[in-house]
Amino acid sequence: MTFALSSEHESFRRSVREFAEAEIAPHVAQWDKDHHFPVDAVHKIGRMGLFGLTAPEEFGGSGGDFTSLCVAIEELGRVDQSIGITLEAGVGLGITPILEYGTQEHKEAWLPDLVAGRTLAGFGLTEPGAGSDASATRTRAELDGDEWVVNGSKQFITNSGSDITSLVTVTARTGTRENGSPEISAIMVPSGTPGFVAEAPYDKLGWHLSDTHALSFTDVRVPSDHLLGERGRGYAQFLATLDDGRIAIAALAVGCIQACLDMSVQYAGERTTFGVPIGTKQGVAFQISDLAVMAQAGRALTYQAAAMKDAGAPAKELKQAASIAKLYTSEAAVTATRIATQVFGGYGFMEEYPVARFYRDAKILEIGEGTSEIQRMLIARGLGLPVE
Repeated sequence: MTFALSSEHESFRRSVREFAEAEIAPHVAQWDKDHHFPVDAVHKIGRMGLFGLTAPEEFGGSGGDFTSLCVAIEELGRVDQSIGITLEAGVGLGITPILEYGTQEHKEAWLPDLVAGRTLAGFGLTEPGAGSDASATRTRAELDGDEWVVNGSKQFITNSGSDITSLVTVTARTGTRENGSPEISAIMVPSGTPGFVAEAPYDKLGWHLSDTHALSFTDVRVPSDHLLGERGRGYAQFLATLDDGRIAIAALAVGCIQACLDMSVQYAGERTTFGVPIGTKQGVAFQISDLAVMAQAGRALTYQAAAMKDAGAPAKELKQAASIAKLYTSEAAVTATRIATQVFGGYGFMEEYPVARFYRDAKILEIGEGTSEIQRMLIARGLGLPVE
């Protein structure tokens, strides 16, 4: 399959790049230092229409394609990874589950503000003892009359406790199947519901601008109609959501790689040693050449997977393409930040230079939306290997 971005996509890329460089880039160093979640910037991203790229016009979106969302995530991620993940999670984990599995009433109640970037939503899947094995969730929801009563906890949940978070959808055990396996459903819990607490923000290695919390639920009561999708299908719904999310994370990783390439080319042309720019040295130039290969290869894998998503490719094929794109780009991004930091030498170790921030931010790309180990397992299974 061959694929190239359309002229419309490239024009859109330029507009997002201009926005990111004008509205985001001048502030991210200070926001990162202060661990500040920039609500105003989120609203600006909303006014740009980026949260509504894949949403129907009836809810305020533009009804565009998934590829456009990936372009936007890449370009925001090229300026700052935290901003990129805020959009990625805001759409992929906040808007998309409601759009795909919600009732018309759910969509009318929640989507207009989410699509406009006035509010954010999170998705609570991961727990202290249920990460890669998300089916091991211990959070429970019991039906009491016309209300669900939710008890449990979640961790590492993006966009879950900001001042503009409107709801979090959580997976919870709602019963036991005949074969003894847990019945897992997805339930929407509005912010401010009694018993629902977003704990203090994490002190993270990277993604300092991103809003990330542990969540606790103590006898949290929500109406029975807050069930998202079919009862007992919550885990399957989220696995499908993850396939899209892995492509979007790949786009974020490509943005990281491109940033490393751009910074390294510029620095290698300006920094001199022994009377000549360091870019004249093969030891430096060859490593920067590797960055160019990573960016081009990662972009090809990512946008091919996005094109498959837009074309309605079979779920099995899409899952394989998503895992391959996510695995390659996330690991390449970590390598790219190491190379860029080395190109900058001692300056790369200083927080005043963006390469230090990208170095810290890159590692989580190999973990979030499914670890590298999980991607390799999925790819192997896609090849027909019975790997456990």
